[in-house]
Parts: sequence; C-alpha cells; structure tokens
Amino acid sequence: MTKTILDPASGGRAFYFDKQDPRVMFGDIREHEEHLLTNGQTIIIKPDMVMDFRSLPFDDETYNTVIFDPPHLTGLSDKSWLRKRYGVLDKTTWRQDIAKGFSECFRVLKPNGVLIFKWNEYSIPTRQVIELAGQQPIIGHRSGKRMQTHWLLFTKDI
Repeated sequence: MTKTILDPASGGRAFYFDKQDPRVMFGDIREHEEHLLTNGQTIIIKPDMVMDFRSLPFDDETYNTVIFDPPHLTGLSDKSWLRKRYGVLDKTTWRQDIAKGFSECFRVLKPNGVLIFKWNEYSIPTRQVIELAGQQPIIGHRSGKRMQTHWLLFTKDI
C-alpha cells in the first residue's frame, strides 16, 4: 500500500487508532526509544523513518495529507517524562524551527492537500504559532482538560 499520509513528528503515535496504519509514513527525529513512566505506562518511539520536520527527505508535493504534531514544550530537563513522551523545543530557536516545519510540511503536501496541525499551548500560545504557518487555518477545535490543545486544519493553496 502506498503511504499517502505523512506524520513527520509522530512520537509514540498516541492519537492513532492503528499505530501501524499502513497509509501513514511515521517519522520522528528520535530513532528508537522506550521509556517506562512512573505510572507504569511504556512509551515506544520507533518511526518508520528517522526525519527532522525542519528538513523533510521527500520531493515536493508527495503527500495528500500531513499531520504535524511537533513538540510544544520548552525548558524541560533530560529526565522529564514530558520530554520523553513529547520531545522538546529549543527555547531560543522554537520560532524558526516551527516556521521551517510548517514550510516543509506545505512543501511536501500536494495541491489542495490537507494539513492537520495539533498544538498544546502550555508553553507557547497557539496564536503565536499560527503566525508562523504563513496562512490561516480553515477550522480549529480546542480539547483537553483545560482546553489548551488545539486541532487546526489547513489546506495547501494552489
């Protein structure tokens, strides 16, 4: 089956119904990690392909759909369970990193393709991140206990 969906920062694939979905190219900058959390839960990060969302190894207009769920936290220690689960953004370069990530995701997206973006504004407000996308989302939805997780949908203009 051809992979028509890209998730370049898939981490532990937490929100997937099928964590091995053959339609999805699961990527992450981390090659293979397993972490046992204090609650007994094991997190496994094992992408199909190691990749950096700031420099994707694909041709232009390769994917119909891109799911972009980058790290959203800054300033976490190496021992933090949040870092192990979600990764971490650099405090000084996060704006450039997220902007480049959006640019790369739109580059590999086919015309009229869909970009689904997930962001938790615990460290950085969503409005600051949307400014880095280069365009406005079409729709959005807040979720979570404190309504800090945002799901946004963009399309690639022709």
